[in-house]
Amino acid sequence: MTRKLRDDCFLHDSERLTHAEAIAILREGLVTVVDAEPVPVDEAPMRILAEDVIAPQNIPAHDNAAVDGYAFAFPDYDATGGSTLKVSARAAAGHSVSDRIEPGTAARIFTGAAMPEGMDSVVMQEDTEAQTRDGDIWVTIPGGLQQGANCRLSGEDVEQGAVMLATGCRLRPQDAACAASAGKATLSCFKRPRVGVFSTGDEIVRPGETLAPGQVYDANAPMLRGLIEAAGADCIDLGVLPDAPHAVQASLKDAASIYNVVITSGGASRGEEDHVVDALDALGSLNMWQIAIKPGRPMAFGQIGDCVHLGLPGNPVAVFVCFLLYVRPALVRLGGGAWPEPARYPLKAAFSVLKKKTGRREFWRGFLTQNNDGTLSAGKFDRDGSGLISGLCEADGLIEVGEDITQVKEGDQVAFIPFTEFGIRRA
Repeated sequence: MTRKLRDDCFLHDSERLTHAEAIAILREGLVTVVDAEPVPVDEAPMRILAEDVIAPQNIPAHDNAAVDGYAFAFPDYDATGGSTLKVSARAAAGHSVSDRIEPGTAARIFTGAAMPEGMDSVVMQEDTEAQTRDGDIWVTIPGGLQQGANCRLSGEDVEQGAVMLATGCRLRPQDAACAASAGKATLSCFKRPRVGVFSTGDEIVRPGETLAPGQVYDANAPMLRGLIEAAGADCIDLGVLPDAPHAVQASLKDAASIYNVVITSGGASRGEEDHVVDALDALGSLNMWQIAIKPGRPMAFGQIGDCVHLGLPGNPVAVFVCFLLYVRPALVRLGGGAWPEPARYPLKAAFSVLKKKTGRREFWRGFLTQNNDGTLSAGKFDRDGSGLISGLCEADGLIEVGEDITQVKEGDQVAFIPFTEFGIRRA
């Protein structure tokens, strides 16, 4: 099955969008563009589920013991003074009861074993005293137990027919365990979107090559590979596009026929050497978004047939921020997942910014500081230029500052988005 986007999935009326408007257009316009495939359950973590997982039976399937001890029927037990019962059977996990159960007796039982028929409670072996009389084992159970003690009921975890995992969720290791507990050997998961990535510009040189005057090493390509793969997509490095209009147009046309998404870094403006924009105008539909944010104002969103084009700025910090805010959730959505909106955590500012321009939302590189009382505050790097990569390496997350805010004083509450919200961890 071939999945298609609307021809106008990025349609909008504004030349300059707020952050919220850009998110709304992406959320509404993007759809799943990949098909499903069967995936072994042990390979499913980090994949996106393509169909609900329904419990085929109760989990656990039978009442079972939560501890090692002795099972008994509560009506045979004196809850006030305790009871001494003959042990007439043995129940081990994975095996049926080994002996005939005599009425009014107890059964030796082990953790996970099915409860013998007619018995509904278990006493821990540490709380009992056992003795042998005339070749039979008798166990003394102290008073104070309640009916159903130490017994896990059938369906206590999941009832038959319940939705255990919903379509569109990103499967975690514990989700794979959940599916396996229902006997699922394979899961239907969406294929990973295939993402082709171009760097652009005659000044861009790949690491390891000789750097000529006026050139810079390509920091964006390795960063984008890591970000794309962390988002659950396959990244294919397509090299560096030169500042040559025909070469740019031919390369983008070829890539659009192969990949679900094409990402470019650099060339997202309307300058004389920004040929990506002109190529998109010629090949498909272009939505040149001037997003009212900092960093990362110039971004291009467009389509070449059923291929989505995402044009990022050139400066590494702007690339990083725009990827987290727009590209990462777009890739998740295109890959069958629900739009992932990062959580914001209210923290006190450990810094002051006395003048901020209104009308745009800013995302500052921030770090966490621990206060004397054990609480956390948000610190900010003094230097926040879009080309300063060192701040990205040291930062713990982004400080989001709204369009209407003109200054932030130390102690003011700010919204902190940790990089862990985007699956990026230090260790």
